[in-house]
Amino acid sequence: MPRKILDDAAIHPAIREAISSHHRDIIEEVSAAIAAHPVVVVGMKQNPFPRRACKRLREKQIEFHYLEYGSYLNTWRRRNALKMWTGWPTFPMIFVRGMLIGGAQDLERLMASGELERLLAGKEAQA
Repeated sequence: MPRKILDDAAIHPAIREAISSHHRDIIEEVSAAIAAHPVVVVGMKQNPFPRRACKRLREKQIEFHYLEYGSYLNTWRRRNALKMWTGWPTFPMIFVRGMLIGGAQDLERLMASGELERLLAGKEAQA
């Protein structure tokens, strides 16, 4: 089921460009990383969950690309653009072969079930 977002018809034309360009640079940077790397972890300083996800990936010897955006004390507006773009409310945001799989706990569940290996091998996700 697709997530609900406000339809373009419900946004006044005078503000559409402001919405579409809001911190576009961070979204383009993350999009480029997702296109270039099989596994991308997007995190922030002072948050233990991105560190936990990276540690689990290293333990399994899975290469990944890490992007870090600020801390609890700064850069929250830029990070908010990523949250609006993905619909995912927390960090890390972990992408495998272009698919958002969630955060650290979601990564651990996929590792435990063997689903992460299937995704890395290019097989479709199991619902």
